[in-house]
Amino acid sequence: MSSPDASLLSAAGTLAFIGGGNMARSLIGALLHGGVAAAAITVAEPNPATREALARDFGVSVHADAASAASGAATLVLAVKPQVMHAVCGEIAAAVAASRALVISIAAGIRLDQFERWLGADTALVRVMPNTPALIGAGAAGLIANRRVDAAQRERASAILGAAGSVAWIEREELMDSVTALSGSGPAYFFLLVEALVDAAVAQGLPREVAAALAAQTCLGAGRMLVESGEAAATLRERVTSPGGTTAAALEVFRGGDLAGLVAAAVAAATHRGGELSAQFD
Repeated sequence: MSSPDASLLSAAGTLAFIGGGNMARSLIGALLHGGVAAAAITVAEPNPATREALARDFGVSVHADAASAASGAATLVLAVKPQVMHAVCGEIAAAVAASRALVISIAAGIRLDQFERWLGADTALVRVMPNTPALIGAGAAGLIANRRVDAAQRERASAILGAAGSVAWIEREELMDSVTALSGSGPAYFFLLVEALVDAAVAQGLPREVAAALAAQTCLGAGRMLVESGEAAATLRERVTSPGGTTAAALEVFRGGDLAGLVAAAVAAATHRGGELSAQFD
């Protein structure tokens, strides 16, 4: 996780979150931890209990409606469900036009051209595909900007999303469906593999709690090695695989079952489904 540039964000004016759910909370917490002032953040959240918790936990300004939070904000982070996004855009369109705000959407599936129809073609827009590890500051987010976003606004978007993990800019929007299939859905693939590893170890006689603890720590350690070493996954795999050893025997079974082909088919299916979901908002 990178620390947000607090001076950059503070100089950019008020940051408004439209929606105060888990992803918004994680970003707000990370931004405050990085030095952004609570006074610079405002949140729109219709649920009274959630709204009160945001004010109590973070000291940010809260509003029941989106238009009030958006008024005068330099940056808006749209963190509501895709199904209600059209209506929310109708509420904030006037405020966005008046302040010429940068709008960042973390809603899955809604394309830039759809936002431009709802908010205006002159709106500076960044579309983001985050993932759930952002909730613990270990996210991976793919971003794409429309033609109205300038260099300073790109830096601002990177700082906001980078507060909860790593970011990667995508230059062709059709690739966002691939980002969704890789990092957006990827945590579920990982959890499925861990489930399978635990079940397999239990079948070999290990107590389930021991198998679960060893599997979780093994995956954490392997992930840290991959990120912190800077070496390719293939290099690390080869290093731990002795010819004729136990790891080689297991990997041969994976190859025989065409693990690579199965993963490719799964990612392709998720990519295709992402395109279908986007089309629903046309």
